[in-house]
Amino acid sequence: MASKYDLVVVGSGPGGYVAAIRASQLGMKVGVIERESLGGICLNWGCIPTKALLKSASVFEYINHAADYGITVGDASVDFGAVIKRSRGVADGMSKGIQFLFRKNKIDAIMGTGKVTGKGKVEVTNADGKKETIEATNIILATGARSRELPNLPIDGKKIIGYRQAMSLEKLPESMVVVGSGAIGVEFAYFYNSMGTKVTVVEYLPNIVPVEDEEVSRQLAKSFKKSGIDIMTDSSVESVDTSGKLCKVKVKTAKGEQTLEAEIVLSAVGIQTNLENIGIEELGIKVDKGRVVVDDFYKTSVDGIYAIGDIVPGPALAHVASAEGIICVEKLAGHHPEPLNYGNIPGCTYCSPEIASVGLTEKAAREQGLDIKVGKFPFSASGKASAGGVKDGFVKVIFDAKYGEFLGAHMIGANVTEMIAEVVVSRKLETTGHEIIKSVHPHPTMSEAIMEAAAAAYDEVIHL
Repeated sequence: MASKYDLVVVGSGPGGYVAAIRASQLGMKVGVIERESLGGICLNWGCIPTKALLKSASVFEYINHAADYGITVGDASVDFGAVIKRSRGVADGMSKGIQFLFRKNKIDAIMGTGKVTGKGKVEVTNADGKKETIEATNIILATGARSRELPNLPIDGKKIIGYRQAMSLEKLPESMVVVGSGAIGVEFAYFYNSMGTKVTVVEYLPNIVPVEDEEVSRQLAKSFKKSGIDIMTDSSVESVDTSGKLCKVKVKTAKGEQTLEAEIVLSAVGIQTNLENIGIEELGIKVDKGRVVVDDFYKTSVDGIYAIGDIVPGPALAHVASAEGIICVEKLAGHHPEPLNYGNIPGCTYCSPEIASVGLTEKAAREQGLDIKVGKFPFSASGKASAGGVKDGFVKVIFDAKYGEFLGAHMIGANVTEMIAEVVVSRKLETTGHEIIKSVHPHPTMSEAIMEAAAAAYDEVIHL
């Protein structure tokens, strides 16, 4: 294996592996250091296997509601072990896909833990503790993040678990308390509730999915409660007693203290960056609030060292890391990429109903003092949603009243994660509200709700 590279990437998640492939396409000799599995958390323990679990949940839900569609099915039951096994199989297949892409692009996968030891030098320690030094003209740090632990909620991997254990439990728990209602929390809440677990979600802030538009949060809370999920907002977990058969979870609420009992407590309170032992302190690379300080093209404060993904400021999302990786290596190769527009990053949550959003919420737009037009189209008025039996949710769009600029879109409903890209592209192309209205959308589709919501903003809606 060559020990001198044009580029060495530390970490092979969706930031690292994408950066490596793009660099190879641009003629660089590339090595990627990975301590666990190619594809990182996203492919192995995040985005991909969770979607496999959620698909199993949605299939089970369909079967249980088959009578709504005029179909008679016998009693359906969950083989939880098989559900987990399928999810792990999907993840393994994707990881093998990265191995194929590395071979295709002549990228060296170097298994071990990487630490930058000086300009152009990375020390790799393999599983046996053997060390070797690899030289590179440029180094990209793409080490990602892990579950954040709260001091009063220490993860023991058995009764108090993080997302990794939630994806590979040996048996279906009868009851679960999910602490935190961001994307990870609500996706697992939906999955386990669908499988038959009694789920309670505890959220410190006033709304679940707190980064979303408030109307979206309210709709999800309504849908979750209808599905039998208990929701406690404005609440915090003070302590968990794991000494008995069930966990005793002490929750502080606005009305006083409550004790919940559950077999499992899932901590989904965000992420913590993997910055330890990668050479940051020794080299004096600037860090602020737990994130590496970088310029518009991901250069750190030290020449020849770059950083992308969850360890730099910005949303900790797979598609953001990939975009950053591509921009970083294109700049390195002498191209002239545009800096990433962090105001036009879509966010998706894959519970049921799904959530997708981009741009400003209504509240943020009003707080900025903008004169806005807001349009909303409920899926209860959509022919496709009615035919599909998925009438929960809506599309909400926000335009600048003066210039028609598409400021944001917020969706909750079936398949909305597949619809949000239309808005991302529209905003990139500086499309106005009337251009959306005059773009003929196919009927009947869920996606025509975007056109209908835009029409509603301009008092031209037909189907409301």
